Amino acid sequence: MPGLPLSPVPEQEADAAGERPSGSASSASLAPSASGSRNSETFSRSSDISEPICQENSASFLEKALSYSEEETEEEEAEEDQEEEWDTDLEIEISTICYDPAGRTRYLAICQAYGVVPISYFLRHMKDSELILMHRGLGPKAAKALALSLTSNTCIVKLNLSDNGLDGDGAVAMAEMLKENCYISELDLSENKVGVKGTEALSTVLQENPILVSLKLSGNELNDRAAKYLADALVTNQKVEHLDLSHNRLGEPAGEALGVAMAENVGLKQLNLSWNNFRGQGAVAVAKGLGANIFLRVLDLSYNGFGNSGAAALGAALKSNNVLEELNISNNRIALEGALALALGLKGNKNLRRLQMSRNPIQNEGCLGILKAIRANPGAAMEFLDFSAIVVKKDFVQACEAVQELLPSLLIQHDGTTRLFRREFPKVS
Repeated sequence: MPGLPLSPVPEQEADAAGERPSGSASSASLAPSASGSRNSETFSRSSDISEPICQENSASFLEKALSYSEEETEEEEAEEDQEEEWDTDLEIEISTICYDPAGRTRYLAICQAYGVVPISYFLRHMKDSELILMHRGLGPKAAKALALSLTSNTCIVKLNLSDNGLDGDGAVAMAEMLKENCYISELDLSENKVGVKGTEALSTVLQENPILVSLKLSGNELNDRAAKYLADALVTNQKVEHLDLSHNRLGEPAGEALGVAMAENVGLKQLNLSWNNFRGQGAVAVAKGLGANIFLRVLDLSYNGFGNSGAAALGAALKSNNVLEELNISNNRIALEGALALALGLKGNKNLRRLQMSRNPIQNEGCLGILKAIRANPGAAMEFLDFSAIVVKKDFVQACEAVQELLPSLLIQHDGTTRLFRREFPKVS
């Protein structure tokens, strides 16, 4: 194993060894190899990837300390009474070399063992509290090397590995890492095709890990089978506060499973289920789960297929739920009938502050029905309504002004009566 570089205070090191170096030692013997030393240091312990061993480092360090010139020895003899102090300094320096809280030495050795190129960005930022490694094409093997290194990392608390092609094997490696690492609280594995295999492993960890509070699995081709594993985890996990399952393939069976989990979960505060296939009984089940949940603050259901039946179930949920603050049901095929059923729930709700209903065919009458319900609710807390991309009439604009007189802080977003069909031309001064 190559020797460590010389200490900047040679007198202290030689004296710490407790011997006087021979005067015949030439200065050439002290010079390390100019080209081979650095290259060989990079993967010096490839046979042992568990943790760096410091004994050989210390021995080599002391050998270097014994080879100084006679002139330096004479100067040391005048300071023999400080021998104990120099020994302490040497011990501190050796322990500093061996202590590796970020796991740099371990990571380099693991990369050599797995035959992957070390991530230079990770080496530079492994002591940061947040590590962002997006769009780097790591693949399962590099992800496994990274995961093994992170098991002993005590610095990183936020980890973003989105869009890296981890697949199921890479997600399993990250799940195994979370069993050992007790510092990472936010994990983003979006756009990695983790599939059922990776979801099953992560769900198992969710039932055991008490540290993770945010998990993003957006765009991972999760299907109804994967949702079943997540639902089981959410029933027992009380620590995850933010879960993102958007842009997946979750359908009716997934909605039924997650609806039951939502009713029993007491930890989630933000849940993103947008861009999935919730419709029919699956949509109704999600709405019923919302009605029973008393902790969820933000729910995004946009770009699904809730339809009128799902909107009616949401209206019933809002009658009993006085915790939810933000609800997004944009682009859900909700027509006039569904909007009026949803309005019934808004008449008695005293906590909902933001409601987004853009791109639904609820027509002018549906928008009016929502406004009238809010106006009739003396305890309404609504601050933002989004009716964009819906054709409205002048009576709706007048109703907006009347409601805003009662609720001055209410912001209503709509496209007016002709904006969708009018082409805007730049004004010329």
